[in-house]
Amino acid sequence: EGCVLVKVADGFGAIIALKCETDFVAQNADFIKLTQDILDAAVANKCKTLEEVKALPMGDATIAQAVTDRSGITGEKMELDGYMTLEGPVIATYNHQNKNFLCTMVVLNKVVDAKVGHEIAMQVAAMNPIAVDEAGVPADVLEKEKEIAADKARQEGKPENMIEKIAMGRISKFYKEVCLLKQEYIQDGKMTVAEYLKSVDKDLTVTAFKRFTLRAE
Repeated sequence: EGCVLVKVADGFGAIIALKCETDFVAQNADFIKLTQDILDAAVANKCKTLEEVKALPMGDATIAQAVTDRSGITGEKMELDGYMTLEGPVIATYNHQNKNFLCTMVVLNKVVDAKVGHEIAMQVAAMNPIAVDEAGVPADVLEKEKEIAADKARQEGKPENMIEKIAMGRISKFYKEVCLLKQEYIQDGKMTVAEYLKSVDKDLTVTAFKRFTLRAE
């Protein structure tokens, strides 16, 4: 359990989670306020790492101490986690159902109607992509997918000279599932996310995104 929040200011966005043990504490207004105060400080100082965030001053001491103090008050172990940052000309954010358990940020390459960024940030929340496009898919992930596809083709008794081609076909399907720009756009299944962005502005694209959730998926 815990609280995940997202904030953007001056081209710098951050997501942070403050974890606790029970939903009772996670829903507590003071706990949520503490998370927000920590995030506000992190964004104001454009902290790049969680260590930098923890070292920031808060009250009479540091943020790390403030979290420890709150743990003492509630009797629950608490820890800061999931700190992610993005920088860019336009950063859209989304807090799923405003329930503070799943937050996303998306960087667009140019200024457009805020609704567009919000839709893409929702897409990231719903469809959990692993990369913006094919180039961003980690090599080890790709290798593993190729192996799985090849093994499956062999199990199906496909001839060896066809295996590579079949595996590549499956990889192209995999890209459509995990690359944000190639995903089916959730608001209109007839187009991909890339096509939706082009329909808004021919040069519009996503350059980066971050997603953090407290729930197991």
